[in-house]
Amino acid sequence: MRGDKEPSPHVPQLRALLFTDLVDSTSLVERIGDSAAAELFQQHDRLVLAMQQRWHGQQIDRSDGLFLLFERPVDALGFALDYQQGLRQLGQANNVPLFARAGLHVGEVILWDNSAEAIALGSKPVEVEGLAKPMAARLMQLARPGQVLLSATAESMVRRATDRLGDVGKGLKWKAYGRWRFKGVAQPMEVHGVATPALPPVGRPRATPKAMRDIPFWRRPMAMAAEATFAMMLVVGGWFATRPTPALAFVERDWVVLADVSNLTGESIFDASMRQAMLLGLEQSPYVNVLSEGKVRESLELARQPTDAVLDRRRAVDVASREGARAVLLPKVMPHAGRYDVSVDLVDPTDNKVVTTYHAQASSPDQAVAAVGDVVEQLRRGLGEPLAALEKSVPLPQATTSNLRALRAYALGEMAMGRRRFDEARNLYQAALDLDPEFALAYMGIAKYHARTSNTLEAREQLQKALALQGRLPFREQLYMKGWQAELQPGGWPLEQWRLLAKLYPDSFAGLSNTSWHLLMDNRFREAEPFASAAAVPQDHLRTYPMLNIARIQIAENQPERALHTLKQIAELRGSRGPDDTQVDALVALRRYDEALALLRSMGNGNDALQSLMFMRARMLVAADQGDCDAMRVALESDSAKPELIDYRIQQHLMHATVATLCSAADEAPLRALAAQLQPLLAERDNPNLTDRTLQLLALAYLGQRQGYGRLSDEILQKNKALIDLQKSPVVAKWRTIVRAMGMLGTGEPDAAISLLTPLLDGSEPVQAHVVLLQAHRARRDERGIVQQQQWLAQHRGQAIAEVAALQVWQALNAHDVATWAAPAHPAGRR
Repeated sequence: MRGDKEPSPHVPQLRALLFTDLVDSTSLVERIGDSAAAELFQQHDRLVLAMQQRWHGQQIDRSDGLFLLFERPVDALGFALDYQQGLRQLGQANNVPLFARAGLHVGEVILWDNSAEAIALGSKPVEVEGLAKPMAARLMQLARPGQVLLSATAESMVRRATDRLGDVGKGLKWKAYGRWRFKGVAQPMEVHGVATPALPPVGRPRATPKAMRDIPFWRRPMAMAAEATFAMMLVVGGWFATRPTPALAFVERDWVVLADVSNLTGESIFDASMRQAMLLGLEQSPYVNVLSEGKVRESLELARQPTDAVLDRRRAVDVASREGARAVLLPKVMPHAGRYDVSVDLVDPTDNKVVTTYHAQASSPDQAVAAVGDVVEQLRRGLGEPLAALEKSVPLPQATTSNLRALRAYALGEMAMGRRRFDEARNLYQAALDLDPEFALAYMGIAKYHARTSNTLEAREQLQKALALQGRLPFREQLYMKGWQAELQPGGWPLEQWRLLAKLYPDSFAGLSNTSWHLLMDNRFREAEPFASAAAVPQDHLRTYPMLNIARIQIAENQPERALHTLKQIAELRGSRGPDDTQVDALVALRRYDEALALLRSMGNGNDALQSLMFMRARMLVAADQGDCDAMRVALESDSAKPELIDYRIQQHLMHATVATLCSAADEAPLRALAAQLQPLLAERDNPNLTDRTLQLLALAYLGQRQGYGRLSDEILQKNKALIDLQKSPVVAKWRTIVRAMGMLGTGEPDAAISLLTPLLDGSEPVQAHVVLLQAHRARRDERGIVQQQQWLAQHRGQAIAEVAALQVWQALNAHDVATWAAPAHPAGRR
């Protein structure tokens, strides 16, 4: 058809071509409905228009995606990155997952304008032709959801111009994906990807019928077939003997969302109990990870959805999409020919379609737990879990209870515990035990109740009852309880128990977080960091605790700026609960004292005795790091209330003793009074706080030595020698050595003190070991030794602040000593 104006001359022009495709837009309309989809797409169009104006893009075509031209390639990249981020934010605002593929190429194209008549009949205003067009389209089809791919031509032109992108171009990460061949194009193309901190990499592009990797001949399947056939024959038999074909693309340690049970029986006994049975069955697996109740609630809160509503298919799929879970499980129980049909639908959240369903039947309610165990085993096989792992699992009725009423009471107890209704939870756990006295998990529930209500003695007793029935426990729960048993054991050291749990179940956040904490207490900062980082992931709704460990590690490693960034993230996650006093530690490490004091003023004195004590500790730290004795005394006076718990009162008195050691004339009476107060507590040999009390005893002895009361310290140590010998904590052992070495200094034996301390120097020794070594070298008038210790103190200022053992009882002393005795400047080449 001819138009009413002459066509533009067909002169090739260099342009940047960007294709995008909105992923699963059709299924999105089906899920949210036509009206909601229309409103969403209108918002999308406004977003695109604003970005076109910002990045000077010319829209050529659109359907489920966009085709745009740009004069400058860097503008095309800016649009692509801005669009991906804007799309994600739009999806979050509307509680739907929105992702797009994007492909960017630069090449010559021919442009011409269509006539007004043609445009009126539906033609595009501008036509674009040229080989660059299908090349850019192929790149887009190759991309994964959320991924931006570039040709080598585009990458070389935009990479050196990213400074023009402003904030959008900060922190870009580039990735080369090798050479790819595109259908209809003779020469292969180098493909590159780009990601931002807000849009992380999503993996290697996937081959399509129109694009595939350009693999050298010797690596191609036909060339390798002869060699591979024999090897495959050997491998395939073993593979299929131990691992079934996955029902969907599920890999080890992927996450699933377990929805609430659809109970079609009309019998309330199945409410809560069936879901709990399925959860316990899945938690035996080291292969499949179930998103925790807490994480599901957090996800619903962020999406502004009710957290107490039924977790039905729609909500479960939404949670899985937001949290990156690979599958949704929809359990169901329904009557069938006088029996009960127990099933679970496996749903792929990317398209909300049921992949497969697993079934089992129960002849009565009390057979339902066994039926759930059968379904869970089928499911785990279907997801690809190796047979060897399945064979290690305890049959579900044995691992829990065959009494469905007992299981329901336990499940309701878990729900009440999660909502902090502790007394209600205890009554429900007890009801479960009344129905099945050998229900080991119910004893564990009561132990959790006592631990949450600070009754550690009773908690330990209930744990022992549970472990006496460990044949009735899933293996993962056995490991978890052994960790807590060692944690509550007087004088125990549970590191290896927690580390075993973390090793065998790499996504057990309790194992990872507790392992990091005990390594941190032992000053093994670099060992602690991988465990803390593995627990500080979005799937862990309690991730602020391992994140706090990471912040302390960063302070210890002299990286306080990084620690402040981590602590800022923690504050954002905690919301109204406000900042953590560890922010003061990071600010002190940076010597930003005014900011630290302002932060403390904003915190007040805390809402409970422990918070009040920790805030007083923080105030003392600010003063001690500046050597300001008046400010240290004021810090002690800022909270004159006596904590109710005796252990906290001892801690408070030790702070007073620290100030007396650093700032006052010696006075033996307060030290003797504190020793008299502490001694009866040390006689409670069955108390779970015995390790911390032993460390308090050693702190008291050390402060006595620092004040010149060596005889008093000797009396304290001699009276409690047997107790100290029984402690398994390496922190206690190290401090015992430090106190012994300090005693040798007091009797004029500096050489003996140095010999005693030297084997301790493995990188995890407390800061005060080097303070004692410094004093020993001074006593020997060894200038070289003095300088070495001063340099060590200067290089470990962060550790002086970050040592956490026994509620950071030595922190103020460390900070003061480093500020007073460290070398004034670091030696060349050291940091």
